[in-house]
Amino acid sequence: MDFCAQIKGIFRHAGLKVFALLFAAAAAVLCRAEEGPVSGVQEVTVLDGDSLILNGREIRLSGIDAPEYKQMCEDRHHRKYDCGQEAKQYLTALTAGRRLECRRIETDRYKREVAVCLADGEELNREMVFAGWAVAYDRYTQDYVQAEQDARKAKRGLWQGKFMKPELFRALNRK
Repeated sequence: MDFCAQIKGIFRHAGLKVFALLFAAAAAVLCRAEEGPVSGVQEVTVLDGDSLILNGREIRLSGIDAPEYKQMCEDRHHRKYDCGQEAKQYLTALTAGRRLECRRIETDRYKREVAVCLADGEELNREMVFAGWAVAYDRYTQDYVQAEQDARKAKRGLWQGKFMKPELFRALNRK
């Protein structure tokens, strides 16, 4: 149970109706403020090519799927490379020293915020797909399909060689 639910429950059973109503209203305002846009620049940790922590909040970039951190791909010369690490490095470069703002769309089953994030106004979700370091997660949205087609045609990022779609890689490598 989260903080807000605990506070509301305590005062609901305390019998202090007027105080409970005032406190519940204040808690509701504070809890709604927690769910607003996440922004800041000081505390950014990139976890992989589609996830980051911003000011203590774990965020999954909406509508995209990047290779898993330990996933290997093949480049245009048929050499294996750490494409999951390359995707992470690209997202790290996109966020470095920039003001981030993330707008939460929903919360996933892992309790991560699924969001569209901007770095100094540049949309990170779209840029990761356009640069070829993530694929459009078209099961959830069509927003990044054109960016993926552009990356594929230009052979950018993952599209320079061969790779397994991250969703399939996860399914085949579950423990």
